[in-house]
Amino acid sequence: MSIRAKLAWTFILLLIFGITAISSYSILFIRNYLLTEGEQQIINDTEWLAITIQNLRIDEDFETNLNEAARTSGYRLAIYDENGLLFADVPYYQELQANETIDENIASLVRNTQGSLLLNDAAGERLTSYVGLETIHNPAKYLQVSISKEQIYEPIKTIRWIIYTGMFISIGLVLIVSITFSRYISKPILQLESAAREIAGGNTSKSLNLDRNDEFGTLAESLNRMAEKLRADNIELKKLYQKQAQFFADITHEIRNPLHTIAGSIEMMQLSELNEDQRKKYLLTAERQTHRINRLFKDLVTLQRYDSDDQFIQKKRFDVNQAIQMIAELYESEASEKGLKLEASGHSFDVEADPDKIEQVLENLVSNAIKFTNSGTIKMSAKEENGEILVEVQDTGIGISEDHLERLFDRFYRTDKARSRDKGGTGLGLSVVKSILNAHSSEIHVESTPGDGSKFWFTLPKA
Repeated sequence: MSIRAKLAWTFILLLIFGITAISSYSILFIRNYLLTEGEQQIINDTEWLAITIQNLRIDEDFETNLNEAARTSGYRLAIYDENGLLFADVPYYQELQANETIDENIASLVRNTQGSLLLNDAAGERLTSYVGLETIHNPAKYLQVSISKEQIYEPIKTIRWIIYTGMFISIGLVLIVSITFSRYISKPILQLESAAREIAGGNTSKSLNLDRNDEFGTLAESLNRMAEKLRADNIELKKLYQKQAQFFADITHEIRNPLHTIAGSIEMMQLSELNEDQRKKYLLTAERQTHRINRLFKDLVTLQRYDSDDQFIQKKRFDVNQAIQMIAELYESEASEKGLKLEASGHSFDVEADPDKIEQVLENLVSNAIKFTNSGTIKMSAKEENGEILVEVQDTGIGISEDHLERLFDRFYRTDKARSRDKGGTGLGLSVVKSILNAHSSEIHVESTPGDGSKFWFTLPKA
């Protein structure tokens, strides 16, 4: 059964039950009300009937007057004398019995009751009232006034038909309203269900436009946000897959080239006609390619730890200027071989960071600066700025064009792949720099002009 049918039947049954219950209660209430009013009415009528009968004389008009009183009041009247014998009964519902008498218990109650005595047997068919008489013109001592309960309930027949007619009309309206309302309620639910099925099937471009301010509208907005989030996640996953595929392709390429070079060098070294200088040359080439592979795996391990190790960095207090001076001493000879001047300046500043990782950052930046600077100076410095320690590495190298700045820190990205490989780079140095600084809640910044050099800088919290 569809949700629309369930809603319709639920509303129909609930409303029909409600209407039926209200109608039944109304009829019962009216029935009890009429009986209560009938009891009060018969007591009042018994009083004036008693006065009327007390003044009747025993003559040729007695029976006529008694019948008129019964006809006018609508009651059955029975009159008993002092001995309790029935001597008049109108209208004539039954043959008079000469020995018919009033019940002695009732007669006793009437004598001891001030006013009328009402008797209402719940299982009986009639409502009866008794009153004592004080007459001088006729022998009447007790008056019995009775009326059929069906006569009292007579208006209920008309009321019942009115209520039943209204009930059936109401049920018809309920059917129409229930079907209309169920459609109104179920329509957004069906739309939401259809949209959710399409989104689950991969159609993340599906969107709902429910112009409603209720919970359905809120749910539609949530579903649209979910679809938008899934759409963005799918795009991100595609980009990630592409990057991953490119990453493995780059690793394969980076390892294959030096391995081919090493294999070629070993093969050449096995030639018997090689002299000692040529043999040393191939041996040095193989050694450099081995170091290149070693650096590649070292950088990969660093990046892997950044991605998965919560203890990637171990912060402690140290002097960043000492790290700068140490890196300057380490690369001084390499810079001198290219005719470059390597300067390190700055005051002592204690920072809160991982000294080994910061040294690795400085080493990668200085190493890149030496590789891509043909003449001039490479400067390393540290200074305090806005309560933080600003560390800079600036060179006068070939610079970087603006087109490459956005992807400069991507893994295996090179501005000039052929020249980078010739210089022994792995394509991971700047990615390692970015990862280490991100782990320190810092960022690497770069400014560069082609032909004028580049400047890299980052900040560390002052200890």
